[in-house]
Amino acid sequence: MAFMKKILYLLLISFLSEIIFADNVNVYTSRHYDSDDALYEEFTKETGIKVNIISGKGSALLERIKSEGKNSPADIFFTVDAGNLWKVQKEGLFQSIKSKKILSSVPIELRGPKDEWTAVAKRARVIFYNPMKIQPSEIQDLTYEDLANEEWRNRIVIRSSSNMYNQSLVASLIANLGEEDTEIWAKGFVKNFARKPQGNDRSQIIAVSNGEADMAIANSYYIGIMLSGSAGKEQQEAAKRVKIHFPNQNDRGVHINISGAGILKSSPNPVNANLFLEFLLSKKVQKYMVDRSFEYPIVEGVLPSSEISSFGLNFKEDNTAVSQFGELNPKAIRLMDRSGWK
Repeated sequence: MAFMKKILYLLLISFLSEIIFADNVNVYTSRHYDSDDALYEEFTKETGIKVNIISGKGSALLERIKSEGKNSPADIFFTVDAGNLWKVQKEGLFQSIKSKKILSSVPIELRGPKDEWTAVAKRARVIFYNPMKIQPSEIQDLTYEDLANEEWRNRIVIRSSSNMYNQSLVASLIANLGEEDTEIWAKGFVKNFARKPQGNDRSQIIAVSNGEADMAIANSYYIGIMLSGSAGKEQQEAAKRVKIHFPNQNDRGVHINISGAGILKSSPNPVNANLFLEFLLSKKVQKYMVDRSFEYPIVEGVLPSSEISSFGLNFKEDNTAVSQFGELNPKAIRLMDRSGWK
């Protein structure tokens, strides 16, 4: 009996080792795009490397990696928002990316400070407005800073301060304006809320469409999702009733954030992990991704989806290093709390 148990144990170890160390890449992801599944299948077709997916919220996945320690099977951490990548970076869990293909394709401001992670797609945090309430000429030169002005009293909707996208926006303002001026701005901005923050980004766009507010701040890709019809006819019609403004076009440009990924130090398959990141940044895959996630591509020569392209492509982007959004996140959270942003 003891001999049989030993044999079964060895077979189990052999099986688990094959899963972790064979032609596999293990991706821990907090992205929730159904279209990503087809990407993983295509990678396997091209390389013969099987993609094993562990999905969950970014914070839960980080805790899992920490608890697994050096024996973690995770090769790649794949998430949205530079702030979430920074949390993993802060724990010292990433290794630096060495691939010349990746480093030559991705601008330095869209990578970790020591190339611990890289962007694979980007998004703009833009202003959506109701053209029945606001004329384009009124906001032609509008900046984020202007949203604290009294003329916008009770006219703006945005989601809560607990949302990472908003925390990163405020962190970018701290990076550009300084903490003191950003806090002054935030206190004025909060006074202009049309309602208590509630719902997700699409809820803000719908509120503008329905006349509950005149403008909203939300990520650019949500309008693509809504216009595509994948979220239903009601949201599609709501999206048709709003317009987009890209703020700060006369100075630093619109706030940019990313979807990104990095290779973990404990990766049992670092070569496969590197191939996977290179795959995500190939032109063919970039086009596939942005046509379905409605984000903006990282690689030059690739166009966004038709829905996103319809709002214009010649806008100025803020080139503040996105790594600062994580570094300044604690200050941003405290500042938002002091300003009364719930």
